[in-house]
Amino acid sequence: MTHPHPAPAPAVRGAFGDLLPHLPLFPLGTVLFPGGLLPLKIFEARYLDLMTHCLRTGQPFGVVALQQGAEVRAAAGGESVRFEHAGCLAELIDCDSPQAGILQIRCRGVQRFTVSQVHQAPDGLWRADAVLQAADLVEPPRPEFQASVVALQRAIDTLQARDQAPFLAPYALEDAGWVANRWCEILPIPLPTRHKLMLLPDPHARLQLVDGFLRRHGIVSD
Repeated sequence: MTHPHPAPAPAVRGAFGDLLPHLPLFPLGTVLFPGGLLPLKIFEARYLDLMTHCLRTGQPFGVVALQQGAEVRAAAGGESVRFEHAGCLAELIDCDSPQAGILQIRCRGVQRFTVSQVHQAPDGLWRADAVLQAADLVEPPRPEFQASVVALQRAIDTLQARDQAPFLAPYALEDAGWVANRWCEILPIPLPTRHKLMLLPDPHARLQLVDGFLRRHGIVSD
């Protein structure tokens, strides 16, 4: 039996951005970026209930990166879970149920947020008051980063040739933030570093760090 979750209150304008009270959170061992694709297999009751609610209402949930603990709650309970107090809103884009009690969903990363007043409901679902952060400005990559843009296009072509599609269309190679985010998703970057990159408010600073990583590892050169 599922328990109805209270719908998050509509976002309201606060001193530091839009406030989204009682946002449901999904701690995961990954970092979701704005514009990113997140496939999930859902089977825990708390998240099946949440996804049903999101499908019905169109409301998003928040993805936060785990610092400690597992994505799946231990059967015996008593789990010790810690997660970052910032993340990215996720909206459902499609859903399938291959068998009873299991949902295969795909989500799109929407907007970054920070959280406060975190609490856990009796069914295990985490909620928090979220402050939405400003979206990246859409700006073209600077000329010094063009090698990274070209390399990303090559990576996309290679993945498509293998019938792999880790990115959502349409592709925005003319957008510095989009290029930086997609590289952050596929490079072997430690989770804490990836989280810090996601939170950087300057897309060119994010792309500069990615470009440096690619050059140090010989993926791009002048």
